Amino acid sequence: MNPIKLAITYLRIGVLNEMQYRINFFIQLVQSFVSVATGLIGLSLVFEQVNNLAGWSRPELLTVMGVHLLMGGVIRSIIQPNMERLMDDVRNGTLDFALTKPADAQTLVSVREFRFWQLVDVLVGIVMICVAFYQLKSNLNALQLLGFLAALIMGAIMLYCVWLMVTSISFWVIRVQEISNLFEGLYAAGRWPVGIYPEWLRTGLTFLVPVAFAVTVPAEALTNRLTGTSLLLAFGMTLLFILLARGLWLLGLSNYSGASS
Repeated sequence: MNPIKLAITYLRIGVLNEMQYRINFFIQLVQSFVSVATGLIGLSLVFEQVNNLAGWSRPELLTVMGVHLLMGGVIRSIIQPNMERLMDDVRNGTLDFALTKPADAQTLVSVREFRFWQLVDVLVGIVMICVAFYQLKSNLNALQLLGFLAALIMGAIMLYCVWLMVTSISFWVIRVQEISNLFEGLYAAGRWPVGIYPEWLRTGLTFLVPVAFAVTVPAEALTNRLTGTSLLLAFGMTLLFILLARGLWLLGLSNYSGASS
Protein backbone atom coordinates (compact mmCIF):
# COMPACT_ATOMS: atom_id res chain seq x y z
CA MET A 1 0.00 0.00 0.00
CA ASN A 2 1.20 3.51 -0.86
CA PRO A 3 2.58 5.08 2.37
CA ILE A 4 1.14 8.51 1.48
CA LYS A 5 -2.34 7.11 0.85
CA LEU A 6 -2.07 5.12 4.06
CA ALA A 7 -1.12 8.22 6.07
CA ILE A 8 -3.94 10.27 4.51
CA THR A 9 -6.46 7.53 5.31
CA TYR A 10 -5.46 7.40 8.98
CA LEU A 11 -5.31 11.20 9.08
CA ARG A 12 -8.92 11.40 7.91
CA ILE A 13 -10.00 8.80 10.47
CA GLY A 14 -8.14 10.64 13.22
CA VAL A 15 -9.80 13.96 12.37
CA LEU A 16 -13.26 12.34 12.33
CA ASN A 17 -12.62 10.74 15.72
CA GLU A 18 -11.39 14.00 17.24
CA MET A 19 -14.38 15.92 15.90
CA GLN A 20 -16.59 13.89 18.22
CA TYR A 21 -14.97 15.64 21.20
CA ARG A 22 -14.86 19.30 20.21
CA ILE A 23 -14.57 20.41 23.81
CA ASN A 24 -10.99 19.15 23.55
CA PHE A 25 -10.28 22.10 21.23
CA PHE A 26 -11.01 24.59 24.00
CA ILE A 27 -9.08 22.56 26.55
CA GLN A 28 -6.08 22.47 24.23
CA LEU A 29 -6.44 26.19 23.55
CA VAL A 30 -6.27 26.93 27.28
CA GLN A 31 -3.24 24.65 27.67
CA SER A 32 -1.49 26.39 24.77
CA PHE A 33 -2.08 29.85 26.19
CA VAL A 34 -0.88 28.74 29.63
CA SER A 35 2.30 27.46 27.98
CA VAL A 36 2.75 30.73 26.09
CA ALA A 37 2.09 32.83 29.20
CA THR A 38 4.64 30.80 31.19
CA GLY A 39 7.23 31.25 28.47
CA LEU A 40 6.60 34.99 28.17
CA ILE A 41 6.90 35.46 31.93
CA GLY A 42 10.23 33.64 31.90
CA LEU A 43 11.38 35.77 28.98
CA SER A 44 10.41 38.97 30.77
CA LEU A 45 12.27 37.93 33.92
CA VAL A 46 15.43 37.21 31.91
CA PHE A 47 15.36 40.54 30.05
CA GLU A 48 14.83 42.50 33.23
CA GLN A 49 18.43 41.51 34.03
CA VAL A 50 20.15 41.45 30.61
CA ASN A 51 19.85 43.06 27.17
CA ASN A 52 20.49 39.84 25.29
CA LEU A 53 20.99 36.15 26.05
CA ALA A 54 24.04 34.58 24.38
CA GLY A 55 23.64 37.09 21.56
CA TRP A 56 19.89 36.53 21.12
CA SER A 57 17.60 39.54 21.47
CA ARG A 58 14.15 39.34 23.02
CA PRO A 59 12.25 39.10 19.68
CA GLU A 60 14.72 36.48 18.46
CA LEU A 61 14.12 34.39 21.59
CA LEU A 62 10.40 34.76 20.96
CA THR A 63 11.09 33.12 17.60
CA VAL A 64 12.80 30.21 19.36
CA MET A 65 9.81 29.83 21.68
CA GLY A 66 7.44 29.89 18.71
CA VAL A 67 9.37 27.15 16.92
CA HIS A 68 9.52 25.14 20.16
CA LEU A 69 5.74 25.35 20.55
CA LEU A 70 5.16 24.56 16.87
CA MET A 71 7.38 21.48 16.97
CA GLY A 72 5.82 20.42 20.27
CA GLY A 73 2.45 20.43 18.53
CA VAL A 74 3.81 18.17 15.81
CA ILE A 75 5.20 15.77 18.43
CA ARG A 76 1.99 15.61 20.46
CA SER A 77 -0.35 15.35 17.47
CA ILE A 78 1.50 12.74 15.40
CA ILE A 79 4.69 11.29 16.86
CA GLN A 80 3.94 10.73 20.55
CA PRO A 81 0.45 9.18 20.15
CA ASN A 82 1.72 6.57 17.70
CA MET A 83 4.75 5.71 19.78
CA GLU A 84 2.65 5.34 22.94
CA ARG A 85 0.28 3.02 21.11
CA LEU A 86 3.24 1.02 19.82
CA MET A 87 4.55 0.61 23.39
CA ASP A 88 1.15 -0.70 24.46
CA ASP A 89 0.98 -3.09 21.50
CA VAL A 90 4.40 -4.54 22.25
CA ARG A 91 3.64 -4.88 25.96
CA ASN A 92 0.23 -6.50 25.36
CA GLY A 93 1.32 -8.63 22.41
CA THR A 94 -1.18 -6.98 20.05
CA LEU A 95 1.34 -5.71 17.52
CA ASP A 96 0.41 -8.75 15.41
CA PHE A 97 -2.58 -6.82 14.03
CA ALA A 98 -0.23 -4.28 12.45
CA LEU A 99 2.39 -6.79 11.33
CA THR A 100 -0.15 -8.84 9.38
CA LYS A 101 -1.36 -5.87 7.33
CA PRO A 102 -0.18 -5.55 3.67
CA ALA A 103 1.95 -2.48 4.40
CA ASP A 104 5.35 -1.66 5.81
CA ALA A 105 5.00 -2.21 9.56
CA GLN A 106 7.06 0.82 10.57
CA THR A 107 5.00 3.12 8.36
CA LEU A 108 1.75 1.66 9.67
CA VAL A 109 2.61 1.99 13.37
CA SER A 110 3.79 5.56 12.76
CA VAL A 111 0.54 6.92 11.29
CA ARG A 112 -2.28 5.06 13.09
CA GLU A 113 -3.00 7.80 15.63
CA PHE A 114 -3.59 11.49 15.01
CA ARG A 115 -4.65 13.99 17.68
CA PHE A 116 -6.07 16.81 15.63
CA TRP A 117 -6.66 19.32 18.40
CA GLN A 118 -2.96 19.26 19.37
CA LEU A 119 -2.35 21.22 16.16
CA VAL A 120 -3.54 24.26 18.14
CA ASP A 121 0.05 24.42 19.41
CA VAL A 122 1.28 24.55 15.81
CA LEU A 123 -1.00 27.50 15.03
CA VAL A 124 -0.10 29.35 18.24
CA GLY A 125 3.58 28.77 17.50
CA ILE A 126 3.15 30.29 14.04
CA VAL A 127 1.41 33.31 15.57
CA MET A 128 4.32 33.77 18.01
CA ILE A 129 6.80 33.64 15.13
CA CYS A 130 4.79 36.27 13.23
CA VAL A 131 4.72 38.52 16.30
CA ALA A 132 8.48 38.09 16.69
CA PHE A 133 9.00 39.14 13.06
CA TYR A 134 6.84 42.19 13.60
CA GLN A 135 8.97 43.17 16.59
CA LEU A 136 12.16 42.56 14.62
CA LYS A 137 10.86 44.76 11.77
CA SER A 138 12.11 42.05 9.44
CA ASN A 139 10.73 40.47 6.29
CA LEU A 140 10.93 36.76 5.57
CA ASN A 141 12.70 36.22 2.24
CA ALA A 142 12.45 33.07 0.10
CA LEU A 143 15.88 31.77 1.17
CA GLN A 144 15.04 32.09 4.86
CA LEU A 145 11.70 30.36 4.34
CA LEU A 146 13.27 27.45 2.45
CA GLY A 147 15.98 27.07 5.09
CA PHE A 148 13.38 27.19 7.85
CA LEU A 149 11.13 24.58 6.22
CA ALA A 150 14.07 22.29 5.43
CA ALA A 151 15.42 22.55 8.99
CA LEU A 152 11.95 22.06 10.47
CA ILE A 153 11.26 18.92 8.42
CA MET A 154 14.66 17.42 9.20
CA GLY A 155 14.24 18.26 12.89
CA ALA A 156 10.82 16.57 12.98
CA ILE A 157 12.24 13.47 11.29
CA MET A 158 15.10 13.29 13.79
CA LEU A 159 12.74 13.60 16.76
CA TYR A 160 10.52 10.89 15.27
CA CYS A 161 13.56 8.64 14.91
CA VAL A 162 14.57 9.23 18.52
CA TRP A 163 11.03 8.41 19.67
CA LEU A 164 11.03 5.25 17.53
CA MET A 165 14.40 4.15 18.94
CA VAL A 166 13.21 4.74 22.51
CA THR A 167 9.97 2.89 21.79
CA SER A 168 11.83 0.01 20.14
CA ILE A 169 13.56 -0.62 23.47
CA SER A 170 10.16 -1.91 24.67
CA PHE A 171 10.86 -5.09 22.67
CA TRP A 172 13.39 -5.92 25.41
CA VAL A 173 12.42 -3.70 28.37
CA ILE A 174 8.84 -3.53 29.65
CA ARG A 175 9.01 -0.26 31.61
CA VAL A 176 10.17 2.14 28.93
CA GLN A 177 7.73 4.97 29.76
CA GLU A 178 10.29 6.50 32.13
CA ILE A 179 12.68 6.92 29.21
CA SER A 180 10.03 8.72 27.17
CA ASN A 181 9.36 11.00 30.15
CA LEU A 182 13.07 11.84 30.18
CA PHE A 183 12.83 12.77 26.50
CA GLU A 184 9.97 15.16 27.23
CA GLY A 185 12.05 16.79 29.95
CA LEU A 186 14.98 17.24 27.60
CA TYR A 187 12.73 18.65 24.89
CA ALA A 188 11.55 21.32 27.33
CA ALA A 189 15.13 22.64 27.33
CA GLY A 190 14.63 23.54 23.67
CA ARG A 191 12.57 26.55 24.68
CA TRP A 192 15.90 28.37 24.85
CA PRO A 193 18.74 28.34 22.27
CA VAL A 194 21.10 25.45 22.99
CA GLY A 195 24.03 27.85 22.88
CA ILE A 196 23.20 29.11 26.37
CA TYR A 197 23.82 25.70 27.98
CA PRO A 198 27.13 24.17 29.17
CA GLU A 199 29.06 22.29 26.49
CA TRP A 200 28.18 18.81 27.81
CA LEU A 201 24.45 19.58 27.76
CA ARG A 202 24.69 21.36 24.42
CA THR A 203 26.35 18.28 22.92
CA GLY A 204 23.63 16.01 24.31
CA LEU A 205 20.85 18.25 23.02
CA THR A 206 22.49 18.27 19.58
CA PHE A 207 23.66 14.74 18.91
CA LEU A 208 21.81 12.47 21.36
CA VAL A 209 18.39 14.10 21.62
CA PRO A 210 18.50 16.47 18.61
CA VAL A 211 16.55 19.34 20.13
CA ALA A 212 19.07 21.78 18.64
CA PHE A 213 18.30 20.60 15.12
CA ALA A 214 14.54 20.57 15.78
CA VAL A 215 14.22 24.01 17.40
CA THR A 216 17.36 26.15 17.46
CA VAL A 217 18.42 25.52 13.85
CA PRO A 218 14.98 26.41 12.36
CA ALA A 219 14.97 29.54 14.55
CA GLU A 220 18.44 30.39 13.25
CA ALA A 221 17.04 30.21 9.71
CA LEU A 222 14.38 32.75 10.63
CA THR A 223 16.87 35.12 12.28
CA ASN A 224 19.58 35.05 9.58
CA ARG A 225 21.93 32.93 11.71
CA LEU A 226 21.76 29.68 9.75
CA THR A 227 24.86 28.66 7.80
CA GLY A 228 25.21 26.16 4.98
CA THR A 229 27.43 24.04 7.23
CA SER A 230 24.69 23.74 9.85
CA LEU A 231 22.16 22.76 7.22
CA LEU A 232 24.47 20.10 5.76
CA LEU A 233 25.18 18.77 9.25
CA ALA A 234 21.44 18.59 9.89
CA PHE A 235 20.98 16.63 6.66
CA GLY A 236 23.74 14.20 7.58
CA MET A 237 22.35 13.71 11.09
CA THR A 238 18.88 13.12 9.65
CA LEU A 239 20.18 10.30 7.45
CA LEU A 240 22.10 8.82 10.39
CA PHE A 241 19.06 8.86 12.69
CA ILE A 242 16.88 7.30 9.98
CA LEU A 243 19.33 4.42 9.56
CA LEU A 244 19.72 3.92 13.33
CA ALA A 245 15.98 4.00 13.95
CA ARG A 246 15.25 1.59 11.11
CA GLY A 247 17.97 -0.79 12.24
CA LEU A 248 16.82 -0.82 15.88
CA TRP A 249 13.19 -1.26 14.80
CA LEU A 250 14.03 -4.28 12.63
CA LEU A 251 16.19 -5.75 15.38
CA GLY A 252 13.34 -5.31 17.84
CA LEU A 253 10.89 -6.98 15.49
CA SER A 254 13.17 -9.99 15.23
CA ASN A 255 12.83 -10.36 19.03
CA TYR A 256 9.04 -9.90 19.09
CA SER A 257 7.10 -13.09 19.83
CA GLY A 258 3.55 -11.70 19.76
CA ALA A 259 0.34 -12.79 21.44
CA SER A 260 0.29 -16.13 19.62
CA SER A 261 3.52 -17.41 21.21
